[in-house]
Amino acid sequence: MNSRLAALTAALLTVALAPTGFAQEGVGPVLVDRNLMVNEKVGNLVTPLGIAFLGPDDMLVIEKNTGKVVRVTGGEMAGTVLDLSVNAASERGLLGITLHPDFPSDPGVYLYWSCRSAAALDADPFTPEEQRCSDDHLTDLADSEDMLRVPLLGNRVDRFIWDGSALHYDHNLEMLRSFQNDGAPTPAGQDDSVGGSHGQQPARANHDGGVIAFGPDGKLYVIVGDLGRRGALQNLPCGPTATTCPGAVTPDDQFGGPEPDDAHWTGVILRLNDDGSTPPDNPFFDHGAKVGGEVGENLQRTYAYGIRNSFGMAFDPVSGGLWQQENGEDAFDEINRVEAGENSGWIQVAGPASRVGQYREIETTSLHHEDFPNLQQFRWGPEQIATTPAEVLSRLHQLPGSHYSDPEFSWKFVLAPAAIGFQEGRGLGPQYANDLFVGFSTLDTLGGPLFRFNLTGNRQKVGVDDPRLEDRVADNLTFHEMTESETLVFGTDFGIVTDIETGPNGNLFVVSLDQGAVYEIQRR
Repeated sequence: MNSRLAALTAALLTVALAPTGFAQEGVGPVLVDRNLMVNEKVGNLVTPLGIAFLGPDDMLVIEKNTGKVVRVTGGEMAGTVLDLSVNAASERGLLGITLHPDFPSDPGVYLYWSCRSAAALDADPFTPEEQRCSDDHLTDLADSEDMLRVPLLGNRVDRFIWDGSALHYDHNLEMLRSFQNDGAPTPAGQDDSVGGSHGQQPARANHDGGVIAFGPDGKLYVIVGDLGRRGALQNLPCGPTATTCPGAVTPDDQFGGPEPDDAHWTGVILRLNDDGSTPPDNPFFDHGAKVGGEVGENLQRTYAYGIRNSFGMAFDPVSGGLWQQENGEDAFDEINRVEAGENSGWIQVAGPASRVGQYREIETTSLHHEDFPNLQQFRWGPEQIATTPAEVLSRLHQLPGSHYSDPEFSWKFVLAPAAIGFQEGRGLGPQYANDLFVGFSTLDTLGGPLFRFNLTGNRQKVGVDDPRLEDRVADNLTFHEMTESETLVFGTDFGIVTDIETGPNGNLFVVSLDQGAVYEIQRR
């Protein structure tokens, strides 16, 4: 680093990280702007993950690990309005909430959650005891954190009805993959089972996604993570161990694939009507009709694919555009503007395609998460990543009408972004109107920062003032390290941020999972 850039970095750090904001009683989040303040709106929550406003000073809060939907009025907990029987292992649980766009005239409340199996576990750990959740046991089972105690399709999107004091089940819109135990002896020839070169793949419960939101078009958008799958929608159309295509198609796992049947429809954004039916203007609707069957129906409901995992999705209040964050394995977390038919590139690429060499280098040498470099499943290792941009683009699975575009912003080494949300309007002042805010899922950096992004005038790109960010990549030096992100810092010590919403009063509300709190940011 040259001396001029070093001096600039030091100056930016001094400005961005100076504790000039307000923190209640000297504890908790701190804001950079001294004209703003942050207060704890409600505390003593258990793993809060998302909020939805019923009205002014009246909200529903979902708790990931308890399966509870809690009502908060006037900053006080007014009771539990629903208690679901969740499997909360790892990243499972009660994961998403949104209200019908015509609420309260339409009293629909939509939830994304992971149910637990009602059946007793048997001696076979590689086959779940149930195919899908039963509506007979939505609320009457004890919550579980057993990795294996889930149906194969254990992630649900359901509609409930708000009667003014409680939520009542209406109907299911979708059941999605949840079960993960890839160490099975089948399919043969893969590296995840007993006897593999890296040992047996452990059972997991991550990459469930779970963020749901209605768009300005009145459609319901649902993010589903890849659940560790390695098939067509992860840009491996012939399977994870196929050597030629289409001559040697191999299964994704012991349940089949690689085509996106119900057990392998992952790493996608769904777009649904409010009743769960499929909009005929979805980007792959006609193609799915030609494919037919279970796979075709799933393709018809797909808005975007090639997604590893995401904890944040929001619609631009000005343009209506869909923005989403995507987490990398060890390299290139992303902020994306997602258009219909988007192929986000995973597993073939993370970050800009021009940086595929760095993606490959980091993933083939990193021991950040495991004791050897891998991309979660061992059957498609990072040594198989392409070596040139042209090669990686040639490998992408191209559904008719699909397209790839580079992320609007990314971090070279993972910084672990999580929730994203727009400040709708001028509630925090005109300088923040309609800006994009990003929270993070780790305490390793600034105790959980809050970043602020300006968008360009046409709302198509991230605007930057720091010359180091002209390429829209923060070239940080290692994992959870801040280099080139200093000017983005809006606040610190928010913990693990799981939701960011503009309230009816125009203030910004931030949910912190580990601090068990909802914070309100407002002008002094």
